[in-house]
Amino acid sequence: MDHGFHDNPALTVALALAAGVIAQAVARHLRIPGIVLLLAAGVVLGPDVANIVQPETLGSALEVLIGFAVAVILFDGGLNLHLGRMRKQAPAIQRLLSIGVLVTTAGGAAAAHWWLGWGWTPSLLFGTLVIVTGPTVVTPLLRRIRVRRSVETILETEGVLIDAVGAVVAVVALEIALGTSLAAGALSAPARLLAGLIIGGAGGLGMGLMLRWRAAVPSGFETIFTLAMTLAIYQLSNALTPESGIMAAIIAGAVVGNARARRDREIREFKEQLTTLLIGMLFVLLAADVRVAEVRALGWPGLAVVLSLMFVVRPVNILACTVRSGLNWREKAFLSWVAPRGIVAAAVASLFAERLDHSGDHLGGQLRALVFLVIAATVVVQGATADGVARLLRVRRPGAKGFAILGANPLGRLLARLLAERDQEVVLLDANAALCSEAEAEGLKVIYGNAMNEGIMLRAQMDTRRAAIGLTHNEAVNLLFVQKVREDAKVPYLFSAGDHNQSGISPEHLQAADVRLLFGNEIDTELWSVRARRGRVVVQIWRRDIDARGVEPRLERAQRSLLLPLFTLEKDHRLRPVDNHTEFVEDTAVLWLILSDRLQDARAWLTAQGWREENEGSGTDS
Repeated sequence: MDHGFHDNPALTVALALAAGVIAQAVARHLRIPGIVLLLAAGVVLGPDVANIVQPETLGSALEVLIGFAVAVILFDGGLNLHLGRMRKQAPAIQRLLSIGVLVTTAGGAAAAHWWLGWGWTPSLLFGTLVIVTGPTVVTPLLRRIRVRRSVETILETEGVLIDAVGAVVAVVALEIALGTSLAAGALSAPARLLAGLIIGGAGGLGMGLMLRWRAAVPSGFETIFTLAMTLAIYQLSNALTPESGIMAAIIAGAVVGNARARRDREIREFKEQLTTLLIGMLFVLLAADVRVAEVRALGWPGLAVVLSLMFVVRPVNILACTVRSGLNWREKAFLSWVAPRGIVAAAVASLFAERLDHSGDHLGGQLRALVFLVIAATVVVQGATADGVARLLRVRRPGAKGFAILGANPLGRLLARLLAERDQEVVLLDANAALCSEAEAEGLKVIYGNAMNEGIMLRAQMDTRRAAIGLTHNEAVNLLFVQKVREDAKVPYLFSAGDHNQSGISPEHLQAADVRLLFGNEIDTELWSVRARRGRVVVQIWRRDIDARGVEPRLERAQRSLLLPLFTLEKDHRLRPVDNHTEFVEDTAVLWLILSDRLQDARAWLTAQGWREENEGSGTDS
């Protein structure tokens, strides 16, 4: 039995994978940063407690495993870089990657030297190790708190790109400390970053082109092709120029992410799941490799170093890097507070400890312990308080405004025009280029692309929307869209059109999914779109004269061919979509879409049901 748990590298990796996934699942249920439980799991399962996860059994394979995992994690981070948004904040980002590196290195080194009494060489090594922040902790944090776009872009981009810069600077500093000349080290850092930029750019461009060419990458092979190419680019870059692979992986991801590759959504989803798996495994392994006694030995001086980084070094860094950036003091204050360290800091610290131990330097373990203390403290404290700080500083994005409509067909454009006429913000989304062009010609805001794609949702500012409407001619797509919007953007009101010509999705399915049936009825969406395109419809406002509380806007099939209830007109003159929960009480004003060929029949029916016309009909065509 003892032999089964000791000197068993396969068991160590398997347990780290399982523990990593379980810890992150529990953390999501508890709504706390996953790294908190990952670090705890590593300590509990490691040699200091349970002694069943033993990273030392992996030997040199641990470094290879870390390299492969970091490549995938940072490629995924690069996929989420949006070049258009980065350009707007380019000055601040450039300073964070240059001036910010110097400020953090100097500040971290001074703190370690002052509080712990270390010599300048290990203090400077520590300063280079805490340069990085990292997408593994910053991105989930920002998804949860939704700060202003300018702040979000700076933090996300810094988190991804600073990993490459910080890792290269740290490795070069280590090489200098172990005997490389200062001049050679100073020249090697930009050379490695440039090599990674070129190799990653070329590899990402080639990958993006092949993903768009079905003859090169067959359907269904996109995700595994992307994974294989990512690992190849990372290792090739490292082979040609040592330690350049991190930059290559990030740049390759950025190129592919901005190239609108085929099956882009599937690639991103696969990478996100794989990244979650690898982050969990790495943090468990690396935390298990840290000795608790070494962390305790740091004592109050070690905690003072962490507090100095959080309350002195980071604010000075942000003040120096955001001069004339256009950011206000509230945004700068939030940037000053949020700088949690992630997986790259942990991985490079473990590399440092191993190499310093081999060189006979006894500070390797202490250096690693201090970095893990920084990771734990910044993730726990900043992760727990970032939302409250964002609210206090009022840097959260405003929410619950406007509509997002999936479907730029004539019926969708008609609804968008009605909303826009009453000063309600609305954006259309569609993957049909012709429909998008028609919407643009009508002066409507439209976004072309797959609405399920995270990048498209970000461009639509979906997390700020009050309501989302699925209005394509495919009711299954409509339902998938609004469910995706709920899951990713937490939009409060969701509406989906149901088509009585399709039998796949019933009103009961919508009700079970907590989605409202648009118009309160299953309709023939394609028929009404054709009518709108041909100008065969009018929109009229009718007001309810009698009280019919509890009566929903259900119409018989005969009436559904004549007219549709689109919106109720609220007292503030804003429009609210009619759905299966709407009640037509006395004095309710409703915008009805009426087939103009049978206008008299529709008027007769409405009058008989206790409605009175409030205005003359106005023709609408699409």
